[in-house]
Amino acid sequence: MVGAFMLRPLFILLALAALPAAAETKVVRMTAERFSFFPSQIRVKAGTVVEFHIHSEDTNHGFRIPAAGIDQVIPKRGKGELKVIYHAERPGRYEFECSKPCGAGHTIMRGMLIVE
Repeated sequence: MVGAFMLRPLFILLALAALPAAAETKVVRMTAERFSFFPSQIRVKAGTVVEFHIHSEDTNHGFRIPAAGIDQVIPKRGKGELKVIYHAERPGRYEFECSKPCGAGHTIMRGMLIVE
């Protein structure tokens, strides 16, 4: 009986060790403004959950990560913020861009998420 009592904590520790580790979350506060995102380059470790909070300093913009199928609208200044959650599972370079035409520099409104 004493042996079983002493083994119980060991079984609990082994069970906890088998659970997957909770993913790290990185909150990124981003600003969209003609014709850029700030920050425009973000680095995270593979397995990180990236929580983007994006607000605009001017008009409506889009936020698209083509490789992830994400395409949302960022509300214009004073109308709130966009929250996007992205699970950065695999290493690589993931471009993000404005997907809502916002003027002459729209095509250069891009950034990079680097997953290491």
